[in-house]
Parts: sequence; structure tokens; C-alpha cells
Amino acid sequence: MDSQEKSYIEIDPARCKGCACCVVACPKDCIQIGSEINQMGYQFARFAVRQCIGCGLCFYTCPEFGAITVYTLPRKGE
Repeated sequence: MDSQEKSYIEIDPARCKGCACCVVACPKDCIQIGSEINQMGYQFARFAVRQCIGCGLCFYTCPEFGAITVYTLPRKGE
């Protein structure tokens, strides 16, 4: 796993309403709105590019509590 794979996010498709706040907020363009539709009828966001830096901007801008979880893996020696 290289340094760009130390952080990642998970997006719960069932909670996402496709507002794209996270897409706009991501400084590394890791998130896209997909073409699939969830049970509420929304095209939901998905983690698309493994360049996540774990900044949490997507989490903080998302209006749907629990839709995005940010994971930052510890580096060797931490």
C-alpha cells in the first residue's frame, strides 16, 4: 500500500441523496456521482479515485449524517 492509499472513505448509498456537496469539497477529486440509483431514487456518490488524503472535507460538508465515513490508516511506526 503506497502513501496515497493510507486514507479512504466509504459512502453509504442508502443515505446519499446525490447533492454533490462532497464532490465539490474534495480537493483530490476522489468522489463522483454514479449512474446507479438507490432505493430513494437518487443517483448516489461513490468513492472513485484512490488519492484520498483523509482531510474530511467530504464528511463535514455532507448534509446527511452517517452517509460518509473517513478512514485514515496509521503509518508505519505510529
